[in-house]
Amino acid sequence: MALCDYMRADFTAGPITRPVYRRGHGPAVIVIHEVPGLHTQVIAFADRLAASGMTVFCPSLFGTPGAEPTKGAAAVQLFLNICIRREFAAWRDGRSSPIVDWLRALAAHAHAECGGPGVGALGMCFTGGFALAMMTEPAVIAPVLSQPSLPILGAKAGSIDATPAEIACARRRFEAEDLSLLALRYKSDRLVPDARFRRYEREFPGRVETIELEDVDARPDTGLAPHSVLTIHLPDSGPGKHAETRVIAFLRQRLGLD
Repeated sequence: MALCDYMRADFTAGPITRPVYRRGHGPAVIVIHEVPGLHTQVIAFADRLAASGMTVFCPSLFGTPGAEPTKGAAAVQLFLNICIRREFAAWRDGRSSPIVDWLRALAAHAHAECGGPGVGALGMCFTGGFALAMMTEPAVIAPVLSQPSLPILGAKAGSIDATPAEIACARRRFEAEDLSLLALRYKSDRLVPDARFRRYEREFPGRVETIELEDVDARPDTGLAPHSVLTIHLPDSGPGKHAETRVIAFLRQRLGLD
């Protein structure tokens, strides 16, 4: 089983309780899964972070933990989480999802448990922008946004799922603490248009590192258009694999391991 090497515990903050799977030793990284859930390839990526000297905390926000990713499961979870669940704000610019409050509390808890200079936060797809909004929690010092796909409306105009206050807080912290943001996408990805990445660069000048891949950099045998940089479309070599290597190096450097 994909999660057999992980410890599971429920974590509660405010009205929300979710299971969290933990593995490894060293400073903490919160790995926030993509649609359709905490699937096997997200777990494989978390395994590599743990092998690199970090403690990974993998919350399960929706879907079935440890399942294989499928198109059908992805469609169901998109419908359920975009149209029904109040923990997620999927549509409009200038808002973050209520679940981010719970993730901030998890980051503070993980820092208290694991120590070190702070915590990494990595979101993917539906959750990609959550790592930016989490910057209002002082423990979060290494945000990584992989194919950040929300909000849906205004994407081509550069919409992002963070409030003005969260953006201003991140901007202050980037400068005061000499921090930065790492963002990844495939250039052809319609869910992550060019304007969104240019917006990050305008909001945080000199504090954003982007990795923007070509379709030929993706694993070719998935049957899906290139999207999931660190999981489904991660190849074994080339620029696509180098993107993962850079993410691990970024987290290790920020968390004091290098």
